[in-house]
Amino acid sequence: MPETDNPTPRTRVVREPERGVYHRDEVYGILDEGFICHVGFVADGQPFVIPTSYGRKDDHLYIHGSAASRMLRRIDDGIPVCITVTLLDGIVLARSIFNHSMNYRSVVVLGTAMVVEDPDEKLGALRLLSEHILPGRWENARKPIEKELKATSVLRLPITEFSAKVRKGPPIDDEADYVYPVWAGVLPLEVVPQTAINDPRMDPMREVPPYVKNYSRKK
Repeated sequence: MPETDNPTPRTRVVREPERGVYHRDEVYGILDEGFICHVGFVADGQPFVIPTSYGRKDDHLYIHGSAASRMLRRIDDGIPVCITVTLLDGIVLARSIFNHSMNYRSVVVLGTAMVVEDPDEKLGALRLLSEHILPGRWENARKPIEKELKATSVLRLPITEFSAKVRKGPPIDDEADYVYPVWAGVLPLEVVPQTAINDPRMDPMREVPPYVKNYSRKK
């Protein structure tokens, strides 16, 4: 697929279009750094938005959940979905309350997700989701057994119709407000891992693995 895609009428950023991003490398960078996506769909005329984990392989997103869940059963029926991922990078404090904002990176992907039937692809997708959250864990932990696999649905969504929106930089005040006597600037935010906490039932002599001890969300 091309590195740069023209947005469709549904994915073109209309409000503040200068923040629109349509380059796959930048979009994939946002997707690869995020943890949670929100899946929007309509069931029986009622809109739902469900948070779930995800993973990306090449030009596809994978999501998973209980085979009995309403979301996954409905998506398997072929109804359209909207998947969003947002990273919050900072709180933007302007001189005017009206001009306060946030620095963020967000992605929207539209399409129809299909259930993964092939056992090898399904297991590979589950490995992908695990490694997306915590690289190195899949090889260290027990793998899913047949009963667990049967109780789990995995769906694949091609990343064909998408866009990103990015806001960065300092506050933008009305010109007259720049003399207002109040602090203005950006309060940066990021995901910072804390010290790992042992399971109380674990052997106290077992050390925290390097992929946990040295964990970083930056890709």
